[in-house]
Amino acid sequence: MTVFDTLAEPLLLHGIETRSTVADGVLRLMDDVGLARAFVRKYPHEFSGGQRQRIAIGRALATRPEFVVADEPVSALDVTIQAQILDLMLELGREYGLTMLFVSHDLAVVKHLADRIIVLYQGKIVEEGTGESLFKAPQQAYTQQLLQAIPGRALL
Repeated sequence: MTVFDTLAEPLLLHGIETRSTVADGVLRLMDDVGLARAFVRKYPHEFSGGQRQRIAIGRALATRPEFVVADEPVSALDVTIQAQILDLMLELGREYGLTMLFVSHDLAVVKHLADRIIVLYQGKIVEEGTGESLFKAPQQAYTQQLLQAIPGRALL
């Protein structure tokens, strides 16, 4: 499927756009996620990882959800592109009025993005708090171990 087809499908399926208005809806989504309109007829293999992630974000936002689950959305991207995608997600979250559940093993990324953090161990919540409280004074041994495992932790 082309980028157009990928973004048009949820718009048409959910009745958000009609056949006569879907092109405008697709172009708005492309603008929102920072993809050049000239890419509309390209295929996924023609894009970088960061561009493909922008397409996936556009598809997720097409139906204007109130809640989005983002499971490791930047794990396969290099650090520079990770920062761009995270900033985009924060911006779109504010613009769209979204609540996001961001799942990640990368606590540095989580700290950058999250208002509240929940640490799970073996499927159970072991600690909860703000990034500030968890990074400065973790209460649980598992949280302490996770934080100690972060390369360059002193920079956080």
